[in-house]
Amino acid sequence: MSRYWDDETVYSQPSAAELKAKAKESVKRAGKKGKAYEPAVCRTKRGAICESWWGQAWCLNLERYADYASRLERGKGYVRNGAVIDLNISPGRVEAKVQGRRKTPYKVEIRIGRLSEENCQKIIDRCTSRIESLETLVKGEFPEELKDIFTEEGGLFPNPREISFSCSCPDWAMMCKHVAAVMYGIGIRFDENPFYFFTLRGIDADKFIGVALENSVEKMLSNAGAPSERIIADSDLSALFGVV
Repeated sequence: MSRYWDDETVYSQPSAAELKAKAKESVKRAGKKGKAYEPAVCRTKRGAICESWWGQAWCLNLERYADYASRLERGKGYVRNGAVIDLNISPGRVEAKVQGRRKTPYKVEIRIGRLSEENCQKIIDRCTSRIESLETLVKGEFPEELKDIFTEEGGLFPNPREISFSCSCPDWAMMCKHVAAVMYGIGIRFDENPFYFFTLRGIDADKFIGVALENSVEKMLSNAGAPSERIIADSDLSALFGVV
């Protein structure tokens, strides 16, 4: 007797060893075709996926959204096992290849909404008042004292409404494990270069720093002639040192 539901195929999760072996083969095949993949390499064996404050903050920001909670844990396993074999960040876009059960890696695309002009200006204004932070930015480093600018509402971190994604896998879930793995892979990229924060939100870091510096200089010049309690008047100076 024929049945409608006659497919008894059981899908199992590939083991860590299988993922690593298939990922290695995929990278090897790409190399033979002249393609250089840029894998997201997790350097921690347990605990946090990322090592820097910036990378960890990105991951924590993801994990606080209930919409993503169900699939993120599987994504951790995939990225730890080297399944994210290629990951590239461009303005507002992440393109990646993730090794799965099949021979050919899955293609993942994540789009991040551009930071609004209003929020961008607010962040510049905040940076303008912190000259030490700007000096650190000019050196090509990212100051941790600006971390509140990232995590607050309207900061550089995107919220779920500003994120869209797709994967070539057959999983119907809103966020499959391959997308989740790439999400963590983005945090690993931030470990390598925190300025990817700016790229991802469509901000030119050099222009951003330039505008913030110009505003900071203008602010200092505007206050140059203003009286200050730290300046001692001539009469007080004479009295202080006993000079007539």
